[in-house]
Amino acid sequence: MAAVLLAVMTATLDTAIVNTALPRIALDLHTDAGTSIWVVNAYQLAMLATLLPLAALGEIVGHRRVYLGGLAVFTLSSVLCGLAWSLPVLAVARLVQGLGASAVVGVNLALIRHIFPARLLGKGVGLNAMMVGMSFTAGPSVASLILSVASWHWLFLINGPVGLLAFGLAYRHLPRIRLATHRFDGVAAGLTALAFSLLILGLDTAGHGGQALVAVAALGAAVVCLGLLLRRQSGHPAPMLALDLFRIPVFALSAVTSVCAFACQGIAFVALPFLFQSVLGRSQVAAGLLLTPWPAIVASLAPVSGRLADRYSTGLLGFVGLSTLGVGMALLATMPAAPTTFDIVWRLLLCGSGFGFFQAPNLRALMGSAPPARAGGASGIVSIARNLGQASGAALVAGCFQISAQNGPIIALWLGGGFAGAAAIASVLRLAASRPQSAGD
Repeated sequence: MAAVLLAVMTATLDTAIVNTALPRIALDLHTDAGTSIWVVNAYQLAMLATLLPLAALGEIVGHRRVYLGGLAVFTLSSVLCGLAWSLPVLAVARLVQGLGASAVVGVNLALIRHIFPARLLGKGVGLNAMMVGMSFTAGPSVASLILSVASWHWLFLINGPVGLLAFGLAYRHLPRIRLATHRFDGVAAGLTALAFSLLILGLDTAGHGGQALVAVAALGAAVVCLGLLLRRQSGHPAPMLALDLFRIPVFALSAVTSVCAFACQGIAFVALPFLFQSVLGRSQVAAGLLLTPWPAIVASLAPVSGRLADRYSTGLLGFVGLSTLGVGMALLATMPAAPTTFDIVWRLLLCGSGFGFFQAPNLRALMGSAPPARAGGASGIVSIARNLGQASGAALVAGCFQISAQNGPIIALWLGGGFAGAAAIASVLRLAASRPQSAGD
């Protein structure tokens, strides 16, 4: 379990660090705020394109092999990011880094599903959520500390030694899980990659104010690829896009809840650094520290909410948490023109409390409602839902900057609050959904 958590920490810490450092990266590479978001989008594009194929590959060749390969790619590409000298070079390196991270997170929860017995699954995903929260907590402070004494390149180089340690632990301790008997479908993998790549391309083109025809064509092509994928995988015992799992009402609603909730958080974590630095005039270090309360409270609540999910309704827990998150986002958007540190911090704590109360129970519902033999497919959907939400959130922030360079962060926060409200509705609908005994819902 330690090997799994350390690797998750590495990938999550990288995301938190980069989000915090985007204004500095944009300045040093002589680009605008909207264009700099490609540093985030390239990473998320690679993840979304390959999450499902790599999760499916894990069921066939072994989650352990996919996990180790992903760690190796992630660590090496982190060094390449640290050596980048321009935005295009950095974006390409981030693309490769996203591929490595995809292999890690695509099978992460499948490994946890096999490490922990069903009755303790909430505890397992709670520990995982705690590690993610701790990484996001450390990310802004680590970024601020490094940027105060060195260039942004060192934000990526720090992943080198951590990645090597995680690889060593994973190689020694990860379990070998019984393999599936079906073959890997390369055509389905290609269609999956195309569908999600075109989806992100279309969203990003629209978000950056690009040609409407290009955005519509990309989104239309994504729908076509998705249709071809579904047709090809119809009747497959373990489809790459696990539609068989969406026949389970709790699983389907939990996936929708996850997409909307992570879109909210993705919007907040991209928009807030620009709000703090560009609008409120806070320093890089101050902005990093201001972001800390949100993930800190998420990390603190994750083990508690995970254990609660083993006993109480995940639909109700999620509704309470996501409603709180929505209120917190609205309060952030309506802060005074010159807020004090206290004005900012208590609002971020409210948002983090809501997200922390939702995350582990929702993971428990997703993984617990899927049959053990489909843990890889469920893990892939969990990661797709999270990254689709985050990527959509980042693209929507770019769109908000197109609407108004000055008020873009505020518009984005209101939009994030809307996503939190939609997630709360999807969560409470699970109370009436039929579910298998193992769902814990």
